[in-house]
Amino acid sequence: MSDAMLVLEGIAKSYNRGKPSEVTVLRDVSLTLGRGEVVALVAPSGAGKSTLLHIAGLLDTADAGRVVLNGRDMDGLGDRARTAARRQEVGFIYQFHHLLPEFSALENVILPQRANAVPQAEAETRARDLLDRVGVGPRAGHRPAALSGGEQQRVAFCRAMANAPGLLLADEPTGNLDPATSEQVFGALMAMVRETGLSALIATHNMELAARMDRALRLDQGRLTPGIG
Repeated sequence: MSDAMLVLEGIAKSYNRGKPSEVTVLRDVSLTLGRGEVVALVAPSGAGKSTLLHIAGLLDTADAGRVVLNGRDMDGLGDRARTAARRQEVGFIYQFHHLLPEFSALENVILPQRANAVPQAEAETRARDLLDRVGVGPRAGHRPAALSGGEQQRVAFCRAMANAPGLLLADEPTGNLDPATSEQVFGALMAMVRETGLSALIATHNMELAARMDRALRLDQGRLTPGIG
């Protein structure tokens, strides 16, 4: 377990528990994500992949099971401690960029650092470096509405990387992009993940992208199995 960035053990999750409308989303899900490992999570719509990512990233809690993040058991932690662990250890990317529209690309990458008490000058330097590394540095002063879809998603990736997390969780990060732009964004994402030694769990419907990761897991009917077939 010491070599793992993320361990999930026996995760179960249902909604409307105890009611006739109860829906079981996850059933005894376990996985170990090694340090520097990039794993594809393949699942049909509604299979629970977003729920699993939210539990792994401490945005939601499981009904049963435990989450171990960077060697630390998250079970029983209060909201403040969970928030601190999430802020320090986890970066999120979603299918839709969710950038703050009133702020520039640069400001969107600075803000999470400021929330983590990083000084303004240091935060701006890191934000510019990240944007340069994914090819959108010249667009740093533009607001999201003035950026293309691929540029917006690369800015969102930089925002996820802003506090140098050990774990990246991505929920269909290229699902809203055309094939050419998807390839550009995925290439930029993988280059930085490999360069930094980041661990990543990436949900995708794209089998070609899944095949380029270290391994793939399939989530179906609440259970996790190896492979994408």
